[in-house]
Amino acid sequence: MALDVAIWSHSMKYILALDQGTTSSRSIIFDRAGRIKAVAQKEFPQIFPKPGWVEHNPEAIWKTQLATAKTALKKAGLTADKIAAIGITNQRETTLMWNRETGKPIHNAIVWQDRRTAKDCDRLKSNGKAPLIRRKTGLVIDAYFSATKIAWLLKHVKGARALARQGKLAFGTIDSWLIWKLTAGNKHVTDASNASRTMLYNLRMDDWDPELLKVFKIPRSLLPEICESSEVVGETKMLGKTIPIAGIAGDQQAALFGQCCTSPGMVKNTYGTGCFMLMNTGNKPITSKNNLLSTVAWCINGRTEFALEGSIFIAGAVTQWLRDGLKFFNSAAEIEKLAASVKDNGGVYLVPAFAGLGAPHWDQHARGALCGLTRGATKAHIARAALEGIAYQVRDVLGAMEADAKIRLKELRVDGGASANNLLMQFQSDLLNVPISRPKVTETTALGAAYLAGLAVGYWKSKTDISKQWQENRSFSPQMNASARRKLIGEWNKALSRAKDWED
Repeated sequence: MALDVAIWSHSMKYILALDQGTTSSRSIIFDRAGRIKAVAQKEFPQIFPKPGWVEHNPEAIWKTQLATAKTALKKAGLTADKIAAIGITNQRETTLMWNRETGKPIHNAIVWQDRRTAKDCDRLKSNGKAPLIRRKTGLVIDAYFSATKIAWLLKHVKGARALARQGKLAFGTIDSWLIWKLTAGNKHVTDASNASRTMLYNLRMDDWDPELLKVFKIPRSLLPEICESSEVVGETKMLGKTIPIAGIAGDQQAALFGQCCTSPGMVKNTYGTGCFMLMNTGNKPITSKNNLLSTVAWCINGRTEFALEGSIFIAGAVTQWLRDGLKFFNSAAEIEKLAASVKDNGGVYLVPAFAGLGAPHWDQHARGALCGLTRGATKAHIARAALEGIAYQVRDVLGAMEADAKIRLKELRVDGGASANNLLMQFQSDLLNVPISRPKVTETTALGAAYLAGLAVGYWKSKTDISKQWQENRSFSPQMNASARRKLIGEWNKALSRAKDWED
C-alpha cells in the first residue's frame, strides 16, 4: 500500500535525465510512460592538442550540462519540485582529476578516444600484464580505458603526485564530476557500470582491485565510492529545489537498460560518436575468447548483472569528419541523401580507424584508410562507403559476440543518432542477415538513466513494468543474397588489412 501511495504521489511528476556525451551535453525530461516532455542540448569544444590526443574542458562540460537542465525545465514549463529524481548517464572512460579542497580540475579531461597512452599499454603487454588484467577486469589492455590516463596525469601534471599522496586529489569519470558539482562537493561517487570501465575494478570482488592499483601506481584515496546504478546517492539544490540523484550508468549500459534488454541474450547496438554493441549475459560475466569485453551492465538491489560488449571507436564521428573536415555537406543528416544518390559504393571502402581499431581487432596503431578509389569515384561513393564502414565494423563485433555466447542473434535493437538513417539500417540488416528493430523513443541512453533513477524512488515499480513500455517504430529485414554479402565482406576485409598496424 505504501508503494502505491508513493507512486500516486509521483503521478504529476517527471524524471530528469542528464545525458553527458562526447560532443554535447543534453538534458531530457520523461513522463511516467517514458515519453519525452522536453529536450535541451548544447555542444562544447573538442580539444586536439596533438595528433591522437583528445581533451575536454571539465568546466565546459559542467556549465553546458547545468544550462541544458535549466533550459529543459523551462521548455517543459516545470519547476524543480516537479522532478521526482535525476538520472545521470555519461561518456565512459573519459578521465579527469580535481583538487578536493578547491574543486578545480588540475588538467583537461582526457577523452576515451585519446591515444596518448598507447605506448604505455604496449609496455604493459610486453611485461605480461594482459592475462592478469583480463582475468580481473574483463577488459583488454588499451588506451581507451581510464587507468593509463590516470597514471599519465599523475606523472605529467606538476604537483599531481604530491597532492595525491596528501589525499587532496579526486579522480572521476564524468558521472563522478557531475555529482561532485551537483552536490557542491559533498559526494565523490560512481556506479559499478562506470567503475568497470577503468581497468581498476575487479568484476568478481565488486570493488577496486588493490593489485591493479599497485600496477598503475594509483593511490586508493583518489578513487570514488562505488554505488549501485539505481539508488539515491545524493541530492542537488542547483535547480532551485532539493532533488534526489538516484540513477547512474555509463552511456552504453544505460542504453541497454533503456532498450529493455533486461533478459540474458538480448542485444542492442548504439550508433553514436562510436558504436557500442552490448549483450545482456545475466548475473555472471562471460570471459570472451574473441576479443570482446566483459563489463558490468548495472547493479540494482544488490544484484549485479553483466554484459558482453564490442566497442567501435568511430561511427557517427565519421559523418562529422565528412561534414567538418572535408566539407561534403552542411548538416550530418544530409549524408543519407548523398549516399543514396548512387546505387552502391562503386568499389570504395572507408575504414574509419581514426583512433585505432576497437573490438574485435584492438589495434591501437591502425589508422583510417580509403580504398578502391578510381576516377569514377565521387563524394557520393565516399559518403556511402563511410556509412557502410560503420555497418561492417558492427558485423565484425556481432560475429565475435555470437561465437562467445554460442547463440545466433534473432533481433538487434538499435538506437543513437545514426539509427535514424534508414539507408544505414537497411544495409546493416542486409550485412548481418538479422532483423533490426528501432524503438519509438530512440533517446534510449537518457531513457535508461531515467528508468534507473525512477526505480530507486518508486516512480516505476519494477523492471517488468518498464519493459512493457518498449515500442517499435520501424523494423528492417535482410534483403541481400548470400553471395553478394560474401563478396562485400571479402572486400571489406582487404581494406581492413590495409588500415591495420599503420603507425610504428
